[in-house]
Amino acid sequence: MSDNPHTTRISMPASAQRGDIVTIKTLVQHDMETGYRRDSEGRVVPRDIIVRFAVSYLGEEIFSADTFPGVSANPYFAFTTIATQTGDLTFTWTDLAGVKTVATRTLTVA
Repeated sequence: MSDNPHTTRISMPASAQRGDIVTIKTLVQHDMETGYRRDSEGRVVPRDIIVRFAVSYLGEEIFSADTFPGVSANPYFAFTTIATQTGDLTFTWTDLAGVKTVATRTLTVA
């Protein structure tokens, strides 16, 4: 499920054994305008960045990162978690304007 204004890519296993360490990789397509660049007319391009990325597993936050203008366009995050039980992982990217990009994936634990 997704109500994303931006395209997301999430790489993670669909299933794992209880206690397995699971590697999760994410990427969101976002220009990450710093507010320092100028357009062809010489006007400042307004700042438009993702300021927070958070992931919850079974409703509990397991990873988060606050970002700043120095982060590149299309930010990529990779992290691990331990598979405890079958449930949803919810990925939320929030930009400077408060717009949220949300994606959900299910991890099945045997």
